[in-house]
Amino acid sequence: MADVRDLDRRTLAVTVDVIRGVSDDQLDLPTPCARWKLRQLLAHMIGQHYGFAAAARGETSDRSVWADRPVGSDFRDAYADAVSEVTAAFSAQDMLGRRLWLPEIRDAGRFPAEMAIGFHFLDYIVHGWDVARCRGVPVVFEPDLIDEVLVRAAQVPEGEARLSPGAAFRPGVAVPEDAAPLDRVVAMLGRSPRWPE
Repeated sequence: MADVRDLDRRTLAVTVDVIRGVSDDQLDLPTPCARWKLRQLLAHMIGQHYGFAAAARGETSDRSVWADRPVGSDFRDAYADAVSEVTAAFSAQDMLGRRLWLPEIRDAGRFPAEMAIGFHFLDYIVHGWDVARCRGVPVVFEPDLIDEVLVRAAQVPEGEARLSPGAAFRPGVAVPEDAAPLDRVVAMLGRSPRWPE
């Protein structure tokens, strides 16, 4: 079975490249995340990296570590630095034996590291697509990453929780049976592969 940390690391490398291509004048474009312009999405993505890194290092109570990080003129480097931070945190030798506090999913209790890093991996496949789609450029993840994320996306519960304010994912969107694998992933998680149509 693939090490989820490797899946996550390779996914994040793709997102770094996608964000390196963002121009300053694209920061106020809408994104498939209906709540956010690109600037807000990037602030969220950077903040989540630091939140997961803190959780991986043992944080269990300070919710401020999960806060969005305002986007400045150095946002490309800021994003790459955040990726380095979370990748280093996940690389700890005993990481897969730990349990991580993820208050934005469930405040009480902790998740096994394998599961928590899997959440991160799934999020950044989708957010990588969000940024690329906003920019109008393709994003290419290696086939094994998409195969793995398809399995994980199918396990995300549907139901009323997806309609609540601040829900991570919206209700699934119907796509043809022969839709491309990445299109199927984003559709399962509430994005139209044809966005902004």
